[in-house]
Amino acid sequence: MKVSSSKKVVYVAMSGGVDSSVAAALLKEQDFDVVGVFMKPWQPLTIHNGCMWQKDREDAMRVAAKICIPLLTWDFSKEYKKEVTGYMISEYKAGRTPNPDVMCNREIKFGLFLKKALKEGADLMATGHYARIKKSKTKNIYRLFKAKDQNKDQTYFLWTLNQEQLKYCLFPIGDYTKPEVRKLAVKFGLPTAEKKDSQGVCFIGPLDMKEFLKRHIKPKNGKIFDSNLGLVGTHDGVFYYTIGQRHGLNIKNGKGPYYVVRKDLKRNIIYVGSSKDLLFKNMQLTGINWIIHPVDKRHSMSFIHRIDVRVRYRARLSKAVIDASGEVVFKKPETAVTPGQSAVFYKGEELIGGGVIS
Repeated sequence: MKVSSSKKVVYVAMSGGVDSSVAAALLKEQDFDVVGVFMKPWQPLTIHNGCMWQKDREDAMRVAAKICIPLLTWDFSKEYKKEVTGYMISEYKAGRTPNPDVMCNREIKFGLFLKKALKEGADLMATGHYARIKKSKTKNIYRLFKAKDQNKDQTYFLWTLNQEQLKYCLFPIGDYTKPEVRKLAVKFGLPTAEKKDSQGVCFIGPLDMKEFLKRHIKPKNGKIFDSNLGLVGTHDGVFYYTIGQRHGLNIKNGKGPYYVVRKDLKRNIIYVGSSKDLLFKNMQLTGINWIIHPVDKRHSMSFIHRIDVRVRYRARLSKAVIDASGEVVFKKPETAVTPGQSAVFYKGEELIGGGVIS
């Protein structure tokens, strides 16, 4: 979305990575009044002794100095631990597999950060997400589209956004591919030009999820059964496994590969099967959010909408219909539909909404 600067004040969430660095540099080049903000995260002490965020902050400071903008540091560690990490742990305890990056965007980046930025005088906020915003020419509606770089597109994680938030948002790198972003970083002389992309959970960074969960959810040995109810192995806690998981089952009967197809939380039992046992024809969603509510004249009276849905990041888009109750029926069976994960809706290139698989 192109916005005339007119010296508008833009607060840019700067993580210390190349994407947010280039986002800030592009806005500065477009003559916006840019203020960089590094959000101090919560990180478990076991990861680099809790110092990884300090290195990222130093990188953000170096970028800010290079492009001559101020850099603020906001401490959201308590809020992040409560709203994101706490949520993640409680979902695993309930037997679901959450997506903390979605919650991070909802509660921290486009929640706390946006509110505080506006309170301090920002006209707009910007992040380094690979996504594109377009304002409708006929209506005062903001629409969210996939990034130019389909391989890096991050709209899957943005389905919780609403019109009130989108009107303040800028995604400066959405019209660029990752290689183009790297070239821009070199052009601007940014010290993060060659920095590797971050991996793992939002803010936390690289994380052995099972080892992390063991610190918060006590291990409990249980049994693993196959589709014929034959005992094929044991596990150390049903909470640590997710639907569709193949690795880490330690089943050595030579009849695999096995996948987790069902979990019995009360009895602490895992059921495994083949890839065919992971096919689902429908699913139920909760917490549905529509960024743009679809209009389907063929089904306008029955509130059934035709959508393309992605059931996990990197999964292919599947054609489906959704009704007012949140039930989704796939045209073709979908693989490994996992409770707790996000199901995200598209119409062509446009992100229109999403929900949580129940």
